[in-house]
Amino acid sequence: TKLATMGTLVFLYNFLLLSLCVCPQIAGKWYHIGLATNAERYVSRRGKINMGTYVITPLPNGDLDLLYSSVYNGTCRKMDKVANKTDVPGKYRSINELTIHVLSIVDVKYDEYALTHAVNTKENDTYIVNKLYGRDADLSAEVQEKFRQFSLQTGVLPENVMFFPKSEECTSA
Repeated sequence: TKLATMGTLVFLYNFLLLSLCVCPQIAGKWYHIGLATNAERYVSRRGKINMGTYVITPLPNGDLDLLYSSVYNGTCRKMDKVANKTDVPGKYRSINELTIHVLSIVDVKYDEYALTHAVNTKENDTYIVNKLYGRDADLSAEVQEKFRQFSLQTGVLPENVMFFPKSEECTSA
């Protein structure tokens, strides 16, 4: 309905305006615990995605270096990208594989969890991806529910809120 759509838009506008300043405390290792999206490329892989890790390094110019690693079919996969800061504190932009990612850090407790919201555009397809990260591989039910509720408010279908099973970590090469 129009009212529900307006409510979602107002909610999104408000959280984007209140995006958090990223401080040096964001640096370090984070476990990628949850993902919520209606994008088919992720939904079709539900149950096949395992928990991975990110090492986040704030750069001197305010950008973030994001090093992701996970084990898939016994092989270590690593990806590195830089999220470029924008004029809005806590909001970043990156382009890879013809996809434009606009990432906002929505909520963070630096010693426990971080919740992000991304609007991704590839060709004429725009979709959102919410992610939940933890300093530890286990997060409280309260934090997981906060992520679930946030994701529902951003339009993600309940069945598309995913929490990843723990898996072995990549070892340094």
